[in-house]
Amino acid sequence: MKWLLKRVFAGLAALLVVAAAGAVLLRLQYTGDPRPWAVSNGTNALWMGHAWVDGRNGADELAELAPRIISGEISDVYVHVGPLELDGTLKASKYAEADEFLRMFRDELPDVRVSAWVGQRVEAGELDLSDEASRERVVEGASDVAAAGFDGVHYNFEPVPNNDPGLISLLEETREALPDDALLSTAVPQIEPLGGLAFPLTLIGAPKYWSSGYLGRVAELVDQVAVMSYDTAMPTKGLYGGFVARQTRSVLDAVPEDVQVFMGVPAYPDDHATRDPDAEVPEVATRAIRLGLSDEPERRERFGTAVYVDFTATDEQWEAYQRGWVRPGGKDGD
Repeated sequence: MKWLLKRVFAGLAALLVVAAAGAVLLRLQYTGDPRPWAVSNGTNALWMGHAWVDGRNGADELAELAPRIISGEISDVYVHVGPLELDGTLKASKYAEADEFLRMFRDELPDVRVSAWVGQRVEAGELDLSDEASRERVVEGASDVAAAGFDGVHYNFEPVPNNDPGLISLLEETREALPDDALLSTAVPQIEPLGGLAFPLTLIGAPKYWSSGYLGRVAELVDQVAVMSYDTAMPTKGLYGGFVARQTRSVLDAVPEDVQVFMGVPAYPDDHATRDPDAEVPEVATRAIRLGLSDEPERRERFGTAVYVDFTATDEQWEAYQRGWVRPGGKDGD
């Protein structure tokens, strides 16, 4: 028994040493100064809530949001029109006021592209992307919103396991069904921080990460990927910054240069097991993204950020986003 206890304690001590070393290495990713060119080039995105297409938001709300979109150099918005039914159907009644919204939005912001944000949970008992009939209904809904006047379709299915073939099939089928000039984009999870980590997590039913190879396969089928670089479970600003800087570098390596990359910037109040709202803040996310981008030999043209989400972002968070990414003026966060 003593021998066994010694073995257990030795193993735990080794794990603690590895975890501590990993934390130090991660924190080091969030050091140094970003290059001067690692800033916004006018290609950024914003996730927008459902109230815009169900009649709750109108001209007054847009008058308040429009200056943020302009000053934030937002080129693309993803407007929530779902969620899908569990069989993949998208009911037109869920975006009944889309015509009025699109008219109003384009009168105010004619240069900003508007994609319909469509999604659903894909865990057991929910939407099944491996089912051909379900995918057909999803594609039909995507075609409907394109016909309704949206510039494209933005998918957000969670949690999609690493190497899931259903998502690949859905993207192929959607691309074939949409008009040639329609945008196709998808939100994607974080890349595994250590090679091979995605596989065991998927086996135990916790598909948090994708491999860089699977992200590359997905990216080849779309025009844009928006990385959900939040809900990271990092407990401090320094570790969150290091994690996002590393994520940015990994994503840039995985995604082809002709595909637009948006790295997510959190602007919402949620506090739960995988998110510390005091650590995951816009000033840290934007500096970390700049640090990750700075490892490139030159500014990547199709690269920006995506703010989540319009209806919770405060004036202070928008100001921090602009200071950190659109018009950086110094170091933020520690």
